[in-house]
Amino acid sequence: MFDALKIRGGKPLQGTIRASGAKNGVTKLLVASLLSNKKCTFHNVPNIGDVEITVNLCREIGATVQWDKKEKIIEIITPELKTSYVPQKYSGSNRIPILMIGALLGRTDEDIIVPTAGGDLIGARPVDLHIQALHALGATIEYREMKKEGAYFAQAHRGLNGALIHFSYPSVGATENAILAAVRAKGSTCIRNGATEPEIMELVLFLQKLGVNIMIDVDRTIHIQQASQFYEVEHTIMPDRNEVASYAMAALSTKGRIFIEGADHAHLISFLNKFRTIGGGFQVQKGGIEFFHRGELRGGLHLETDVHPGFMTDWQQPFVVLLTQAQGTSVVHETVYENRFGYTQVLKEMGADIELFTGCLGGKKCRFADKNHAHSLAVRGPTPLQAKEIWIPDLRAGFAYVMAALLAPDTSRITNVHFLDRGYEELVEKLGTLGADIAREGSPKMARISNCSVTTE
Repeated sequence: MFDALKIRGGKPLQGTIRASGAKNGVTKLLVASLLSNKKCTFHNVPNIGDVEITVNLCREIGATVQWDKKEKIIEIITPELKTSYVPQKYSGSNRIPILMIGALLGRTDEDIIVPTAGGDLIGARPVDLHIQALHALGATIEYREMKKEGAYFAQAHRGLNGALIHFSYPSVGATENAILAAVRAKGSTCIRNGATEPEIMELVLFLQKLGVNIMIDVDRTIHIQQASQFYEVEHTIMPDRNEVASYAMAALSTKGRIFIEGADHAHLISFLNKFRTIGGGFQVQKGGIEFFHRGELRGGLHLETDVHPGFMTDWQQPFVVLLTQAQGTSVVHETVYENRFGYTQVLKEMGADIELFTGCLGGKKCRFADKNHAHSLAVRGPTPLQAKEIWIPDLRAGFAYVMAALLAPDTSRITNVHFLDRGYEELVEKLGTLGADIAREGSPKMARISNCSVTTE
């Protein structure tokens, strides 16, 4: 595995790239394919670490997977389960193992054992909502210490039964888990206050193709009827809205202009509003969206992360880097994860003027109001950023650091880049295409793209 990036900043990003398939879409659909014994074919599959992990997880329990990485196609079929035990080696790998419970409960009478949930170091990401929903459907779930990490043991020996599930918070993962389990639960299931992110809608579309009667009301209520017959499915993965927003912010911060083929306007409404408010330009065109710098960036912004259709928490970190280049003071209030500002210390060491607060700065109190978590910040700009040796703690912070390095005039070295590999397909190649001076350590091969060299050393 490559272990470091070298980035020399100071160049505006210019050119055209294509949006990859959504990480948070394809991984969940691969798990959803386990519900049936029919072949599912996915197009526009990104070659990233989280997909690799999910494919291996599916193979562990009996799926046959053919992955054409060049054509970006995966064919998967699970005629029968060879095991319901997900090995401990996947503990902490990502958030997918916990979703295996919902997908497998209806296909086996055996105990299902999955390792503890993992992913980015951004907060507790508790699974209590997952467990409550699965309990409501008739599953028994308990946590047991197992080797060094521990695991969840789940079973529904008497089968699952449709139920009314009400979430206190519209958790994406818990909503997905409840939907997957409800597909094979007897009768009908009603989920209230469920998540409605575009990736949830994609799961709904896939399941409908698979043979499930499922619908979402305007009040976040999701209805699922027990599926009795399944069909083969062919499905194209939606573009990754996180990737699109990331490159758009990188282009604006470097005073560049880029066109992203495949970018979907409907998935980016709240982002585009803030992008324009700060002074960025964009134009929705046939086949994608162009993003460009058009003058001094304006601060004085209030930004509050929220569940869809609000401003995504995954957009927050690179947007803070963008705000370091804007005139004035802006406020950011993180309401989704309690520990997502750890990355700001590195930005401060690079020259950013950022101050953290434990209170809710903004228009409303959130669920972290009285928990003494630093979940609000004020950022003042514009400030020049200086190059630095950087260690990546999580995926989105990783791209924020890449952005900061693109702004620093000297060379930054970024390590722990496996987090970036989890979610950004061909990061070095895409940034190189856009004119970035970026090199990846680990291989003697040098690739030259366009008029910019992209090296791997």
